[in-house]
Amino acid sequence: MRPGREEAAMSLAVVRSRALDGLSAPEVQVEVHLANGLPSFTLVGLADTEVKEARERVRAALSESGFAFPHNRRITVNLAPADLPKESGRFDLPIALGILAAQDLLDSGLLARCEFAGELSLAGELRPIRGALPLALAARREGAERILVLPAISAQEAARVDGVDVRGARHLTEVVEALLPQAPPHTPSAPPAGLNLSRAVPPPSLNTSRSLDLADVRGQTQAKRALEIAAAGGHSLLLVGPPGSGKSMLAQRLVGLLPSMDDDAALASAALASVSTGGFDAAQFGKRPFRSPHHSASAVALVGGGSPPRPGEISLAHGGVLFLDELPEFPRQALEALREPLETGQVTISRAARQAHFPARFQLIAAMNPCPCGWLGAGPHAAKACRCSPDVVARYQGRLSGPLLDRIDMQIEVPTVPAKDMLTAPAGEASSAVLARVIQARERQAQRQGCINSHLAPAELAQHGHLQASAQAVLEAAAMRLAWSGRSLHRVIRLARTIADLAGCAEVETAHIAEAIQYRRALPGG
Repeated sequence: MRPGREEAAMSLAVVRSRALDGLSAPEVQVEVHLANGLPSFTLVGLADTEVKEARERVRAALSESGFAFPHNRRITVNLAPADLPKESGRFDLPIALGILAAQDLLDSGLLARCEFAGELSLAGELRPIRGALPLALAARREGAERILVLPAISAQEAARVDGVDVRGARHLTEVVEALLPQAPPHTPSAPPAGLNLSRAVPPPSLNTSRSLDLADVRGQTQAKRALEIAAAGGHSLLLVGPPGSGKSMLAQRLVGLLPSMDDDAALASAALASVSTGGFDAAQFGKRPFRSPHHSASAVALVGGGSPPRPGEISLAHGGVLFLDELPEFPRQALEALREPLETGQVTISRAARQAHFPARFQLIAAMNPCPCGWLGAGPHAAKACRCSPDVVARYQGRLSGPLLDRIDMQIEVPTVPAKDMLTAPAGEASSAVLARVIQARERQAQRQGCINSHLAPAELAQHGHLQASAQAVLEAAAMRLAWSGRSLHRVIRLARTIADLAGCAEVETAHIAEAIQYRRALPGG
């Protein structure tokens, strides 16, 4: 045997970790090799700038934690596979452990049974990473039985995924001490030593915020009815009315009419928040998201983008509500970018070197004034009269393209409520009562077709949206008179199917079709 071959073999270590690619978390092998030669620290494997900066963080963290750093060796770190982009500081911990393992200071058996991710401070403290939930979900999906070791806060987030052994640590020394070589067992049949790190436990979800109640809205009977139908079938809704008529109040109360999320939906929503810039908020776990971006938001802010690609508002609203107030004030490009996600329920962000897919099954509710001044068609109870010319009104409403409006299921007017009714009218029906009817309607849909009505494909709609003969005649006449597209026709049938479900009817009747047609009104003055 050539001299030095055994020493060279012990100078190579492999530590498993995971990258973040959209919502997926592919496995990454962190290979660390120590060799004789001029002292250097080389990091390869399509690493971003943040990853390359790990050299200085790891060097300082190991020294400050009292561990030997091989200053006199040539250090090469390879992040495999080489064609997968790597970003952020999640590889600091596996690189540090790989350097120690290459010096034969750690138990190789324990190291092989774990996956590591975490950013290191210069003092060796473990800092939270972005995307801890997708890491745990990927490990469960792939059936990996390895232990996932993360910073303490990130471990609490990942511990919400059942079936994955997640351990948390606050400092590099805790992880190293748990991986030190153990005394050999006394018998060959003795089980291998376990990892001496406590299992992570997710924090309790504290629901201390008071939900907004529909009873707070006085008047607006038709708008409340539309809100109930939208919640029962997952339909999109556009509220058009003068300033102060209650459009925003109604929109903010839609999320309180939606049933609770199941575990899978809650994890999917939390995983999207975990990879976003804002991060995951444990207090919001299990709650349907309500996103309300400002009208100055760009197309990238709405649909997602950047490098690496991150989810936008439509994905962060997945499983919940996306509220766009002052709809015509949004940039035209941003609004047009919503057209495809409204149909498909997902968005694909393509870049030259990579592609990311994010779910975007959100419920859109939008609000707008009918004209620039806001008082067009406000009625006798309005505070002011509209003075906008027809050309000004047409230009304002023309900011919303026909294809976008065609994709919004319900378009209704929200008139001004007289001051007398505002002061003397009794409180309306509570959200809890409406929610009970919504849950019953959704249960009927789940038993009949396995999804809510807004998700029905045309073939499924023909099977489950059966119309009575008289209802079909009314629908045909309305479609010809209003020159509806095929998309509009299908959306009216879905609406009518939801109205029938709220009424407990097996077939769509004429009254259901007539009510659904009323929710496809054109914009006032248009």
